[in-house]
This record gives sequence, C-alpha cells and structure tokens, in this order.
Amino acid sequence: MNSVQSLQQLRTAITQARNAGQRIALVPTMGNLHAGHLALIKQAVERADFVVASIFVNPLQFGPNEDLDNYPRTLVADQEKLLDAGCNLLFTPDAQAMYPNGMTQHTIVNVPDVSAGLCGGSRPGHFDGVATVVCKLLNMVQPDIALFGEKDYQQLAVIRKMVSDLNIPVQIFGVPIVRDTDGLALSSRNGYLNAQQRANAPVLQQCMQTVKAQITQGERDYAALFAQFKTSLQAAGFRLDYVELRDALTLKPADAESTQLVLLAAAYLGTTRLIDNLIFDL
Repeated sequence: MNSVQSLQQLRTAITQARNAGQRIALVPTMGNLHAGHLALIKQAVERADFVVASIFVNPLQFGPNEDLDNYPRTLVADQEKLLDAGCNLLFTPDAQAMYPNGMTQHTIVNVPDVSAGLCGGSRPGHFDGVATVVCKLLNMVQPDIALFGEKDYQQLAVIRKMVSDLNIPVQIFGVPIVRDTDGLALSSRNGYLNAQQRANAPVLQQCMQTVKAQITQGERDYAALFAQFKTSLQAAGFRLDYVELRDALTLKPADAESTQLVLLAAAYLGTTRLIDNLIFDL
C-alpha cells in the first residue's frame, strides 16, 4: 500500500490506476480506524480494483466546543490495518493541502433539507463541513464508487443528495452498522468512555430496539414511546439529545405513507456523544 500526502502525488497514482483500466473506490475516514471502517474497505475491495482510503480530521466539521484537538490520531496503527484489509492507496492530506487559502475564505457546500434537524440541529454547520470535504475528496480522487457507513445515517443522506444535485459521477454505497458483541455501534468516540460508561453504553441500542418492537406491534403514540425512551436512558446515565422516527428513504418525518422507517437517536454519556439508528419496515 502506498501513502501520499499531496494532491499531485494522489493524482499521479490515480492516473496510473485509471490507465490500467482499474475501477476505483474511495473510503473517506478521519482515522482511528476500527472494524466498522475496515468493513467499508472490505466492501470496497469486493466492488473495485483499486481502493483509496483517506484520513483527514476535518476541522471544518467541528464546532467551537467540540473535540477537534483531542480527536484520536493513530496513523501508524491505521496504516497497518488498511494494509491488512487490502487498501491500495492511503491519502493523508493536512489542512494546508485541503484548505490552502484558509477555511474562512473557502467555498462551502450546503445541502438543504436533509441537513436540517437531528445532528444538523445539534451541531450547526457540521454538515456544511462534511459536504464540503467529501465534495473535495470526490473531486480529488474521482472514484467510480465511494462507501460510507450507515451509522452516520443523516450524513449518508446528505452525501447522496449532494452527489445527485451536483451531478457528481460517482456511485454511493451505504454499508450496515458494525456493532460490538453487546450491540454498541462501533465509533472512534467510544474510546472516550470510561469503564462504567462503556458498560452502560449498550442501553442506547437496547432502548431503541424496545421502541422499534412497540412500533412494529402497532403502537403509534410516539410521544409516549419517546418519553419512556428518555426515562430509560436517564436511568442508565444518559442525557438525551434527540430521538426521532423518520422515513428511511427521504429522511422526512414519518407519516402514514412511510413503509420503511429509520429510528434515529443521539445521547450523551458524560461528555461523549453517541449516535445510533435502526432501519425497519412496516
């Protein structure tokens, strides 16, 4: 596996792969890789001939009180995992390479509608940062396909709409959530949890499964369901950010016409913000 840092080096490697007739896949990440990221690489290896991963902790998507400075950076370990997973090229730009004229003067990609509410409501400007950096990476690599995890469900919806609206010639694949044995969705931020918080963390998924079961059994008093959900989480030490039921295809609030639903939730354990979702049919 080759590692490059500059756009020129990246494009030289991409041109060689393209001239060899290879189908190119991109897996953007912020590093500190876990089994969820490696599932994306595995899917990319199965769907393409030349797999590019990027590692860039994007300052544009972090708010002023978020964890940019403390976000875990584990490049050496990440390189070993990517090599073992079959990645062909690792792109590790710095902020100067991504935003050579600074972030305040940089063009921002805003994706309306699907960016509103949920994590977009809790983290103003977050999805502008995500859409901007993903748009840049897609233009830099110009892959045939790009893969993203379904754990960040709203992010995936934002990227799909951006690609569609801007006619970016890439096929987007969502890859199902990878969970620990106790049901907790894998996330780089799980490493922030202390031992007691980590023991309590699976309660988020357990409570979501309870809500899902009640909905599939015909319960439609969502206010009551979500009130009980909040109470159960609080008992386990969580502070609820949001819980919502949306149409899985449009991400609009679920209504009587919605047949595929997604239950989305975000909650804090201490200072660590966890998100999760469940997709299911009625």
